[in-house]
Amino acid sequence: MKKIFTLLFSLSLTFFLCQKVELKEMTDSSQVFKGEIAGAPITMQLHFAGIADCSLYQYFVDGWYYYDKYQKKIPLTGIYDYGKLSLYHFGNRQKQNSELLKERITSPQKVEKTAEIATALSPKEYIVFEQDNPKENVISGSFYLNQKVQPAQLFTGNNMIYRYNNYLILPSNKKINTFDFINKHGGNHLISYASGENGNRVLLYFEHSSNFNACGRCGASEGEKGYRILYFTKDWNYKSYEEFLTESCLENIYDTTETKSKDRKILKYKINKTTTSPAYTLTVDVKNASVVKSK
Repeated sequence: MKKIFTLLFSLSLTFFLCQKVELKEMTDSSQVFKGEIAGAPITMQLHFAGIADCSLYQYFVDGWYYYDKYQKKIPLTGIYDYGKLSLYHFGNRQKQNSELLKERITSPQKVEKTAEIATALSPKEYIVFEQDNPKENVISGSFYLNQKVQPAQLFTGNNMIYRYNNYLILPSNKKINTFDFINKHGGNHLISYASGENGNRVLLYFEHSSNFNACGRCGASEGEKGYRILYFTKDWNYKSYEEFLTESCLENIYDTTETKSKDRKILKYKINKTTTSPAYTLTVDVKNASVVKSK
């Protein structure tokens, strides 16, 4: 009987531990993509090589690609520009012309002239991937060689190389990245999680920049702050999330008043009236992973 009790206790403990939720932050500065050029499978690796001016949506990239059949690496350099990826191979002058390209692109206005600047450096071949209206998990582009143009594709829905990943490790060996469904800014911190009749909830606190473009509106601000509740089914399939701001340059939310209960399990924030919304109160229940917005 004692052995049975010990076994049941161990199984219960194992189940309890398996229900643990964790959040892991990981900043990527390199990505590997699979794709095709003229129907031939390719592999491409690109890494972040510095911001062109003041926006994290416009930066230099270096790397290589190869045809999977031959696996001979062809060096590349170029620009990531709000989803548009322009990549150049300069042959024997790859190193020299890569440096010249970076020296000549020093502002958003110069980024707009990337094609013109790169063409003056006589690339042997180049690839341009557009992301205006990408199909799901496919980004289309064009490959240029010897005045001929061939179709090109990347098998991804997002070709951003520099990424602030926040991985939520969930029960049942599940993992999701807030980068994929909330925003690209990261800055999330796990506060608590709870279960209810309708499923599971995860409470996150977040602080992140208002704008990746430091030269744009709110680019130099202290950023956006607040809470997010992520909703899951009972078996931890993601459903949706809600966001509650406590401070925001973009929404003109300032001078928020915070009060805490004695056990610090209940937090209340009084949000002042703004030009676009009336005043309201946020009540954050840490123990139950919930947030209530009231007048």
